[in-house]
Amino acid sequence: MNINLIDLLKQKVSAIVLEGETEYLSEKSQALSNFFPILLAIFKSKPELIGNLQSQLNPRLTDLFETNPNLKRDFLEQISGTVPTGAIESTLNRSIAPTLGFLENEAGSSEPSAIAHLIETHWPAVSSALPHWAPVLLSALGVGLASEHSLHQAPETHVVVEEKKKSSFLLPLIGFIILAVLLALMFRACSDRKETESVGVPAQTATSEPAKLQLSTGSTGDLTTCQLYSGNASYLDILQKEIKQIFNHNIGCGVETNVSYHTEFIDQDAIPSVLKLVKGVPNASIIWMGDQLSIQTANPTDAEQLATKIKPLVKNMTVMTQATTASTPVDTSTAISEGNINAEKALAEINPDHIRALDIATALNMQIINFDTASSTIPDANKSILDQAAALIKRASQVHLTVKGHTDAVGDAAANKALSQKRAQAVVDYLVQQGVDPAQLQAVGYGSEQPIADNATPEGQFKNRRIEFEVLNTETGVVREVDEQGINKQ
Repeated sequence: MNINLIDLLKQKVSAIVLEGETEYLSEKSQALSNFFPILLAIFKSKPELIGNLQSQLNPRLTDLFETNPNLKRDFLEQISGTVPTGAIESTLNRSIAPTLGFLENEAGSSEPSAIAHLIETHWPAVSSALPHWAPVLLSALGVGLASEHSLHQAPETHVVVEEKKKSSFLLPLIGFIILAVLLALMFRACSDRKETESVGVPAQTATSEPAKLQLSTGSTGDLTTCQLYSGNASYLDILQKEIKQIFNHNIGCGVETNVSYHTEFIDQDAIPSVLKLVKGVPNASIIWMGDQLSIQTANPTDAEQLATKIKPLVKNMTVMTQATTASTPVDTSTAISEGNINAEKALAEINPDHIRALDIATALNMQIINFDTASSTIPDANKSILDQAAALIKRASQVHLTVKGHTDAVGDAAANKALSQKRAQAVVDYLVQQGVDPAQLQAVGYGSEQPIADNATPEGQFKNRRIEFEVLNTETGVVREVDEQGINKQ
């Protein structure tokens, strides 16, 4: 009896992935049913991707859409329905590894070509299980849906060549006609060129959003989060290297290169000098966007002193401190999504054979763990990120991290401190459940004692409610030392 790969995946892999789940169970099961044929279609079309995923400790959805993150967002919105996309993404992430294991077992080999051949053999059943919206998605990914067995070579078309006429008196006449036509075309082309030159090329339209740099430091003045947005990939590569060197970071910033952003920052030559001033300032955050540079610190005096030093460096910008910065609404869902995507990418870039504590902490600090009010339950959207981190930490016994919990200043200070401790401990407990040695982790709750933004605004409160990861064993976490100018020490 012929096997049906999709039915078997639903029976075996879905059971593994959904074991112990209680929230959105039917919706997650349906999402998996839609995801399996899409995943197999991608594998059939791109066998090399199978090998890439097999080599990873924790393959995830982002790996399928690494060249088109916007398409991943659209895919999640489509497959999630009314369920939060973070919950569905976490479920799909956890399904990729067992799906690969199932396919290897059915193919009798871990070779990507064998797995692709298995899918090709069962393609009719796989293709019939694709959701109706999948062909558009797969086409955007460059995935073809036709089976190799259904592709037939088109019949050859035989051209009947007339017998060459023996008489040759027409040849000179034909040659003259061809020459006349060519001269006419050349004259027309010259005329068209002149008309084009006189009209001119339409000017390029300006991009809609200014380039942006967002950066914050922790309690010791070290880099905790950083994000770059620009339409100029080459410049972002240069700036990324500068930031890595200035802050002793091997990862640096999350980067989004998109044509919707301007290609240059105003006063961009001053960015490295400004960042050297920011380094070492505790709990500081800056936003460099358009002609405005906003500065926030836990201590207002630090913000004013920093602004005084920065203003001479950025003569074409308005420098605003905590006291003068207008409250800007924060799109929390976008901030969480972007932060989590950047954390996933950063963790994936860590070489599993050369793991450093600082790299893991930096990557984890890119995410936003947005706990529900008064809750210490880790959101589903963050579990796959913590899974990635756990897989790395388990391989590196020299890595020791402190998980720091923070709250805003709303409510009782003692209760906030207790809640921050519970949240930090919840993260530690989750990592331990994934196999991390408890001796490698410690949890500390600070409550509202170390704000990084103004607690008088909802936006500031959102930023202050956070989990931070710091290297506990600095001897193994430091990548390299630099002097105060950011130059690598010899």
